This record gives sequence, C-alpha cells and structure tokens, in this order.
Amino acid sequence: MKKTLLLILIFQAITTHINAQENKSEIELDQVELISSPRIEIKNTDNSISILTISREEIQKSTATNVSELLQQVAGLDIRRRGAEGMQADLYIRGGSFDQTLLLIDGIKVEDPQTGHHTMNMTLPLEVIEKIEITKGSAGRIYGQNAFTGAINIITKKDIENNISLNLTGGSFNQKRGSLAVERKLENSDILFNYNRKESEGYRYNTDFKNDEFFVKSNFKIKDQNISAIGAFNERKFGANGFYASPAAIDQYEETQASLIGFSTTYKKNDLILKPKLYWKRNQDMYLYLRQDPSVYRNLHISNKVGAELNASTSNSLGNLGLGFDLSRVSLKSNNLGERKRTMLNMFVEQQVMLNNDKIDFTPGLAITYFSDVSTKLNYQNNFFNNLFFYPGMDLGYRLNNNLKLYTNIGFTYRIPTYTDLFYSSPITLGNENLKLEKALTKEIGLKYLKDDFNFNFALYQRDASDIIDYVRNNEAEPWQASNIREINTSGFELNLGYKFYLGSFRMQTINIGYSNIDDELLETNFAFSRYALNSLKNQITATYMFEVNENISSTLAYKNAERSDEEKYTVIDFRASYKLDKFTLSIILNNILDTEYSETNLVPMPGFNSLVELNYSIN
Repeated sequence: MKKTLLLILIFQAITTHINAQENKSEIELDQVELISSPRIEIKNTDNSISILTISREEIQKSTATNVSELLQQVAGLDIRRRGAEGMQADLYIRGGSFDQTLLLIDGIKVEDPQTGHHTMNMTLPLEVIEKIEITKGSAGRIYGQNAFTGAINIITKKDIENNISLNLTGGSFNQKRGSLAVERKLENSDILFNYNRKESEGYRYNTDFKNDEFFVKSNFKIKDQNISAIGAFNERKFGANGFYASPAAIDQYEETQASLIGFSTTYKKNDLILKPKLYWKRNQDMYLYLRQDPSVYRNLHISNKVGAELNASTSNSLGNLGLGFDLSRVSLKSNNLGERKRTMLNMFVEQQVMLNNDKIDFTPGLAITYFSDVSTKLNYQNNFFNNLFFYPGMDLGYRLNNNLKLYTNIGFTYRIPTYTDLFYSSPITLGNENLKLEKALTKEIGLKYLKDDFNFNFALYQRDASDIIDYVRNNEAEPWQASNIREINTSGFELNLGYKFYLGSFRMQTINIGYSNIDDELLETNFAFSRYALNSLKNQITATYMFEVNENISSTLAYKNAERSDEEKYTVIDFRASYKLDKFTLSIILNNILDTEYSETNLVPMPGFNSLVELNYSIN
C-alpha cells in the first residue's frame, strides 16, 4: 500500500510537471549554488556524492519547530526522539548509529567525545538557519572521524538586515514559547542576536522541559578582511521518563548545556582560496536516575574541544586541488568516566579531474586522522605512526546531458570508540577499554536530474561494516558489556523528488517526496542478549506539500510513514497554516493529527495529537 501511494504521488508530480511547462519561466532554482564543505568548492549540480539541501524557504514554511522535527522529513534520516520538542534526540543516517554521524555548524565539527547521544544538543533555532546540507554515505574522506554514515552541516543566516522580530507561541501540554531576534546592519559590520525560551508541563508524567537558546553572529572587517564570528548556547532541563535505563525508570532527569564560539574567514587571491577557522565547543551533561533523590545515582560530564582549521583549494591544469588540516584538543571531566585528554589531527587532500569537455569528473582523495590516545593495534605502544588512520575514497560522475548525471563513489572509514564505550560504569552497564575501531567500506551509485522547477535523485548503496560496538550479555543477571561483536552488511536505495509549479490562479506550490529502503544483514554472535539490536527504518516515506493561496495565506502538509525492522509501523501527519497581515503572521500548527500511538526509541511513547498557535511580529 505504501509503495502504491508513493508511485501515485510520483506519477502525479511528473504529469503535473509536463502539463505545467508553460509556467516554468516564472520559477527559478539556484543551479550554481556551491556546497559548503571544507573541500573543493563544487556546484551542487556537479558533485558526485549524495548531498541534499533544505533551503531557507523550506525551513520557514515547514511544519517543524526545531531541527529534529525538520530532519525527520528527509528520507534516509532517522531522528529518534524521546519526548516532545526534540529535548533528547538521536541522529541516524542510512541505518547507522548515533555515534556514526557528524553534526557541523558553519563547517565546524561539534561532535562530543563522551557519546553521540549529545550530537543534537548543539542544534540551533530555525530562525537563524540559512540552509542545511545533508551528506549521506561515507563522508570520512571529507570530514574524518564520526562521518561514518554521513554528516549534517547547519549553515547560519548570511544576509543580515535591519529587523526586529518577536514570536509568541502557546499550545498543548501547556507549551509556551517566546523568542526575540534583533538584526542590525552597520557601515562595516552587522550583528544578529536571537533568544528562544521554550517550556512545557509535559505530555505525561515527568516529561516537562525548559529550554533556553542564545545565538549571536557578527560579520566585520579587520584591515579589509571579512571576518565572521558566531556564538551559541543551548541549555535544556527535562524530565526523562523511561528515556534511558528502561521504560520502567520513570523518574530520570537530565540537564544539558552546549556552547560554541567560532571565527572564520575566506581569503582569495587569483585561483587560491584559503578558509581558516578557530573554534571552541563545550558540552555539559548532568543525569539523575531519581529526580527526587540525586544521591541514588548521579553523573556529571563536562567536555571541551578547542581547534584550528585551515582548508585551501586552487585550480590547476587537471581541475581543482583541495587540501587542509584540522587540529584540535579534547578534554573530558567526569565523575564516572574520569579525566581524559586527546589531541586530534585531521588532514585531507583531493584532486578533482575534469575530462571530455567537463562531462566526466573524477575525484580521488584521502583523509588521514591522528588520535593521541588511540592506536591501530590493541596492546601496542602508542606512537605517531601507529595512531594514524586512513580514509581513502573516490567519486566518479558522467554528465549525460545538461540536466542528467550518473555518478558513483566509494569510501573507507573508521569510528573510534567514545569515552562512554570505553569507560562507562554503572550497576547495569560496563565499558570496555579493549574495544577495537569500527570499520566500513561504503559503495554507491546514483542518478541526478535537475531542470528548472523539477529535480529527481536516485541512489543505490551498500555498506560493509565490521567490529561494530554493541552491549551484550549471556544471562539476564549479568551487566551489559561493550563489545565488538557485529558485522553488518547494509544495502538500500533512496529516491527524492522535488517539484515547484503553479496551480490555476494560485501562487507557487511545492511538493517533495522521498522514499528509503534499508536491508541489514547481521552476522550471528555468541551472546544471548544484545542491548542495541538494530531497529532501522526498513521502509520510510516522507512527503511535504507547500501550498500558497496568495501572498498572505499559505499552508504546509507533512507526511511520514515508517516501518522499522521490528515490524512496528506508523504514520504521522503534521499541518501548518499561516496568515500574514502587515507586520503580523498568525500560524496554527497541528502535530500528529491522526493521533497515532507510536514510539521512535526505547519504547518511549511519543505525544498524540497536539496543537500550537504562533504569533509573529516583525518590523524593519
């Protein structure tokens, strides 16, 4: 039924595209946008990897109120939320784990050495985001560690104007939200300040939350050199009913803080482009097993990462050459994991070769990563050469015509164990200092079509992973023990379709449809129980329809259908309608309008039908 519905939607979009060609001159898509990776600057139509961009227009019209909800509307991404408003959420790409994905903000890697559970702590308010770039598949050659199955790069707002915006929201579960955004453009600089406050009594016992978000960005000049500076702080306090230990642990509580400061610039001279960055990222996590009695069990972890990055690219007789490095120092202080320190160095080089009048592009590359405390061999004395890890890969593309491109890529990647994997200790869980690295080889072949108002992407991929870390035991009386037990062969395919068109006398309409299929083949283990059994989105359909009646009235419908490996199936539909009058915009957001009963992880039930009313006032 789901596949039939998908085929109907695709057929309808294609036939509408054919019937509406007379209006195509009125719709323009940016086909020369550059992908904001640290690598060679490549047009979004010329890359030979799986990259999808969520534009600012799509963000503004989305039914989502936070990044977690927004990413759930992309096929191939699995955002497993615990509770409302994405207070705690884990990011999975193409069936990988939350430890195998990387989050970046303006190209700055904000992974946490303690655990991938903290990846989504550092997300930003939607109001300050220009676009989001999603790289699926092995991105180790591009970004190094943690980009095992892909990476998400959040690009902050670029054009800052003179504007003040105030937003007030209220709704189900006594949700209250307020935000203030101030933009100021000066003669030689500009500044953006945004503050968000969200709170709720919770949709069930011990799911209340309070969330404060601060963001500031400034662009200024030093001796005619443009400098960009960003600062972000996100604090979350929330009841965690059944979030972690087990569904029966209803009195858990957590507080997290995520901070980021970054400086960047771009220097251009002739064909040489230099992109230096300086950054500091901090994460703090405090967890209580019993909210009303902290003395029973309490964890406090504080991690810091300070780094410098320099990337360079230049054209040559073959095409474009890119190279760079990222040097960082990581530290962790924890009452459970102890005090840990690590120096990391990531270096990359790649050469894009253009052949046959630019119809063929070939890009081999290599990333090399050094970890001061991780060796390629167990029980082997650490030294510089034994602590190097190599991420080779290559992309190959063939342009069939101006609009249609066939591509393939292959890449090898690692993931080193997190400090939680290595050292965590509790009455029911034990880390393992002798863990090996996770390894994977990913292969992909795909087809891209882009013409005016219509785009279509298809990708077929396979990932062969070994030494995957899981927590296992042989009887229920034993604690869970971290072990390298898994060999997982993952194969799948994805398709994405986007179309912009006019419907009669109405304004522009936008439809996006995505489908993802994942098949995991697991090698049998010698353990009786596995804590993190795979529960990938075996089949996933996403669809959004953005409808503009006129310049003042618009609406968006978001459809998500999921079938997990454990055969759980659910459908969720969200809706937003907005009316603009002068400087005011009134929006109504309806979430889970089918009142579906479902969970995304750890048997934590998600909220049923709920609603929000949002009033925004903006003045230039």
